[in-house]
Parts: sequence; C-alpha cells; structure tokens
Amino acid sequence: LYTKLQLPIDAEGNMSSASKVGTAECTSILGLVATGDASIQTAMENGNITKIHHVDWDVENILGVYGIYKVTVYGE
Repeated sequence: LYTKLQLPIDAEGNMSSASKVGTAECTSILGLVATGDASIQTAMENGNITKIHHVDWDVENILGVYGIYKVTVYGE
C-alpha cells in the first residue's frame, strides 16, 4: 500500500568529507506516465559537484498510484 525507502547506490572515499549535496527526481503516475530526470549527472549539476563521494536513492510510492524517485549525490 505504501513504500518509503532510502537505499545506497554507490560509495567511494570518505563519506563524512562530502561538502556538497545535489538532488534530482522524477515522478510516476499509475506506472503509466513518468516524468523528470533522476540521473546522477543531473544531481551533480544541481549540487555543483565534480567529485562524487556517495550516492543514495529514495523512493516513495502510494498505492502504486503516485511515486517519487529521487537520487541524492554527495561530494565536492
């Protein structure tokens, strides 16, 4: 009925030294229509990041009707 998860994608280097954060997301309606750009590259650009420390992925889905998918990049 309801899903809310925060999952790791990748980690490199010292995660505590990441000074910048960038996010990118997309949404889905009924699993039929999805819009947005949740790419790592877009999250890097949004956070002005050139070196990645680690990447997380968040998903929230309500009854399979509405979903939000977000990538968060941490780096410098």
